Amino acid sequence: MFEFDQYLGFLAFIIILLIGFWVMLFLTAIIPYWIGGAVKEMMDERKEKKRLENEKA
Repeated sequence: MFEFDQYLGFLAFIIILLIGFWVMLFLTAIIPYWIGGAVKEMMDERKEKKRLENEKA
């Protein structure tokens, strides 16, 4: 069946594959959501700043 070296190699391969999968999932799902929220917050702050400037004038 498997020798011990092959078993360790197989386990290392599976672990690296799973780490890669979860990193890919993180990069494609969470990072864009995070960037989108930051951009929305920045736009809201600019809108609020312009509104305050218009109220002063």
